[in-house]
Amino acid sequence: MSHLLLANARVAGVREPVDLLVRDGVVARVAPAGTPADSGTPADAGTGAVPERVDLDGRSVVPGLWDAHTHLTQWALVRRRLDVAAATSAAHAARLVRDALTDPATAPPPGRPLVGFGFRWATWAQPPSAAHLDAVAGDTPVVLLSGDLHTAWASTAGLRFLGIEHPTGLLREDEWIPASPRIVQVPDDVTDALVVEASRAAARRGVVGVTDFEVADNLAVWRRRAALGWDGLRVRAGVWPEHLDAVLAEGLRTGDVLAGNPLLTQGPLKVISDGSLNTRTAYCFEPYAGTHEHGLLNVPTDELVPLMERAAAAGLDCAIHAIGDRANALALDAFEASRAHGSVEHAQLLRRQDVSRFAAAGITASVQPEHAMDDRDVADELWPGRTDRAFPLAELVAAGVTLAFGSDAPVAPLDPWFAIASAVTRSRDGREPWHAEQALTLEQALAASTGGRGVAPQVGAPADLAVLDADLATLGVGSDALRGVEVAATLVAGRWAHRHL
Repeated sequence: MSHLLLANARVAGVREPVDLLVRDGVVARVAPAGTPADSGTPADAGTGAVPERVDLDGRSVVPGLWDAHTHLTQWALVRRRLDVAAATSAAHAARLVRDALTDPATAPPPGRPLVGFGFRWATWAQPPSAAHLDAVAGDTPVVLLSGDLHTAWASTAGLRFLGIEHPTGLLREDEWIPASPRIVQVPDDVTDALVVEASRAAARRGVVGVTDFEVADNLAVWRRRAALGWDGLRVRAGVWPEHLDAVLAEGLRTGDVLAGNPLLTQGPLKVISDGSLNTRTAYCFEPYAGTHEHGLLNVPTDELVPLMERAAAAGLDCAIHAIGDRANALALDAFEASRAHGSVEHAQLLRRQDVSRFAAAGITASVQPEHAMDDRDVADELWPGRTDRAFPLAELVAAGVTLAFGSDAPVAPLDPWFAIASAVTRSRDGREPWHAEQALTLEQALAASTGGRGVAPQVGAPADLAVLDADLATLGVGSDALRGVEVAATLVAGRWAHRHL
């Protein structure tokens, strides 16, 4: 493999510029700038290899960024779908659909559905219905996906396309999730190309790896992509309960390489234990404001524990989706009872006595700080008096809990700088910070975004690096500054995944 010398770089914790030597995909040396390339590196001296020298001119180098929670195929598709996130009512969303259907550039071909993404209906005055869409779409199938992917809203023709009979057209949780693969009815070669495109876009933001929780047979999907010569990001491929038997039959453990491609590894077992805030299905101790509803528990503890025990015995980590405080408490119960390792995904609302349980059990809180900005208003409305313990990032860090940041793309954009900005500022769009007491420092937020690699490149670590078009030490910590960080280059295993130097 080629050798690379990144000269005159800035790294966290070092006052003066350094040179980083990358050899065979690994950080071989971090030394004061100007140190001879072969100093302390007998392997280079013995082979006569001369590293390519790239002068970074004071740019910061950080460990490459990870997104710990994505649905990568859905994200790749959503980048091409109708955006209905701005809709403020069912009627407004229907107008967006009408405009898309009357525009030849966005109208679907005959027989294919118009698919949109991003509506959030929890606080709308009137719930969405098939009738709203029928009025503008007629016989064209329309299926709109909610911003949290837990709800779909279909026209009557859209329901027929999905093979579902439903009285209102608003499909929630188990009414929708089993039918969701029908929307991903795109040829494999098309989706694979879109995923490559999406991964390149992620690399332009400093991303070196993702955990992929796509609702699919991810073992088969990523083996197919490996056979096509996948050389993009690192991918940890999650497994869903319905595909667990195949993974166990092959003896795969979390971290095992898939299909001989070192960029692809087996990820954790993913289980969705409750719903979401925006569908009012996150499982909570107290009812939602103005209702007697506490949300939904999708997997009872007496079913969850043996499932986790089975996975843990085979060497698989577990990733348990839990959003409401009661779901989180039960997920922690299940980790303690099963002695499984892994993460709680989302951990949006927590009882204070449960925060320390994460650290005691060694459970990672896999969180999506951008969701706090998306959900702040609906949380204030539906969880009144509780939002001081919603997205409690600072409390988790203070308790010694390991955080892993993600986007849940397409729920939020696959851009770690959005997550970092939301965690540090608790603000977006010029608004006042939301529960600023839960804000993190930039160093804490960055550490939660590097897949456990800290904030500075380390000798012996994989050469998964992001080069920032700025000196991190002088970077402003306002929301706009952090969201707008420019990434000059990204290295994955010592290979340029993005370069604009």
